[in-house]
Amino acid sequence: MAGFVCQTTKEQNAQLQTLLASRGWEFSECPYADFRAASANDHVNVTAYTSGKLVVQGRGTEEFVRFTLEPEILHTFTYGYTPEEAAGIAVTPHGGVDESGKGDFFGPLVVAAVYADAETAPVLRKIGACDSKQVSSNKKLLEMAKKIREAIPGHYTVLSLKPETYNRLYRQIGNLNRLLAWGHARCIENLLELVPSCPRMLSDKFGNEALIKRALMERGRRITLDQQVRAESDVAVAAASFLAREGFLRGMEKLSAEIGVELPRGAGPQVKIIGKELLEKHGDAVFERCAKTHFKTYAELCHGL
Repeated sequence: MAGFVCQTTKEQNAQLQTLLASRGWEFSECPYADFRAASANDHVNVTAYTSGKLVVQGRGTEEFVRFTLEPEILHTFTYGYTPEEAAGIAVTPHGGVDESGKGDFFGPLVVAAVYADAETAPVLRKIGACDSKQVSSNKKLLEMAKKIREAIPGHYTVLSLKPETYNRLYRQIGNLNRLLAWGHARCIENLLELVPSCPRMLSDKFGNEALIKRALMERGRRITLDQQVRAESDVAVAAASFLAREGFLRGMEKLSAEIGVELPRGAGPQVKIIGKELLEKHGDAVFERCAKTHFKTYAELCHGL
């Protein structure tokens, strides 16, 4: 499809305009429109009319709607389907697994798994379960995670690896993708204990899917395991992404209280500033308690590499 039309609110238009501006889209004036924006790289034009009609055009329409407009602004997953088809998307019983914290120097690695079926998938969609990385407000993310947990009691599990445990496992395993596979496998096994009838699991593609399969135990090896790029478009994986990020944020909050300083996310300049302060005050042993010591950031802070 080369075009897409939907109805949006003033608030949604404002959110979309802010989002597109942050990603370098070019804006121009258009009669009877709040804004018109174009992305040369993605071959997409977006016009938000004051009447509430939003028009998306260009070769990149499908990708933009599926992976930006619907999950980040509309909180729906219906593009390209009739209303009847949309009501049944992703309702075949299956589980989804996702992680948070793998790119952050400070804090835990958290993996979550969620089971969705014909009954719970529509509820998760109505709540607005989408890729949690697209939700910038921590308050909104925590609220969403709470709604998800309340909607699927007994159908989710969360595994949190504190830095001390993470570092010990990394030294044993020696590879990040293998450690991620181990965490995904443990979370899948935990979910299968809660929902033994789950026939299939889906995760985002981060490496050879054989890594997860080898890490699974007997129960997990009996199910179908799939990996795909941008798996967060699936409702179960999307819900798992919220629970994983919730676990990471709460883990960061707890570690910050224990260490006595607010620990920043990521691995950028602010992380190094706080890292230097901690190193001067506590010595390099402090990072074993609050950070991932295989990161390049650790070598730069402690050894000047």
